[in-house]
Amino acid sequence: MATIVLGVGATRGWRSTLVGAGAGFLVLAVVVAVFGLALNAIPISALRLVVGALLLVFGLQWFRKGVRRVAARGLAGIQVTREDEAVEWTGEGLDWTAFVLAFKGVVLEGLEVAFIVVSFGASANQLGVAAIGGVGALVVIGVTGVALQSLVTRIPRSLLQLVVGILLTTFGSFWAVEGLGVEWPAGDGAILGLLALYLLTALVYTAVERRRAFGFSPGR
Repeated sequence: MATIVLGVGATRGWRSTLVGAGAGFLVLAVVVAVFGLALNAIPISALRLVVGALLLVFGLQWFRKGVRRVAARGLAGIQVTREDEAVEWTGEGLDWTAFVLAFKGVVLEGLEVAFIVVSFGASANQLGVAAIGGVGALVVIGVTGVALQSLVTRIPRSLLQLVVGILLTTFGSFWAVEGLGVEWPAGDGAILGLLALYLLTALVYTAVERRRAFGFSPGR
């Protein structure tokens, strides 16, 4: 998200880019408020099952993409695609190209983040605290991105995606099973066991994918 906004702002101009990003954040705030209130009305056991299942969907997608990208490219940094770059805007009024690019980047990249904030906040009955944490993270990333524009593109996105996938899959598994009424051995300590299991799985699959990518084993 930060890379898209920085790239569009640097090439098209900042006014329209920031307006588009602000509109995108407004949409995300509405999503958090509406879905947070809806989830708070669900009984805690059913909520954990629903949230756990949805986190598993997101987590396994990020897990799969992270494994494949780490295996194929290692720790390649973020690269702003040519679609996100455009000729600098010199006209009057609002630059709708910059607005749409920034709005789309914030909304599409932020929806999963908004869902994570809502899920964790609602399941712990602490939506306000979760929202504050989410906003704080966005502020830190935004300030860091502006201060370190040249370094943002070097962030190892493939590794970050894999780490997030492992964490979401871990919490998703834990809450989904709890939602079914099953008691985990060691209680919350089972989270560490699940984390170790998925980390080991990621290492194994990354090694397998690297061997396949470099031709050490036949692919189908």
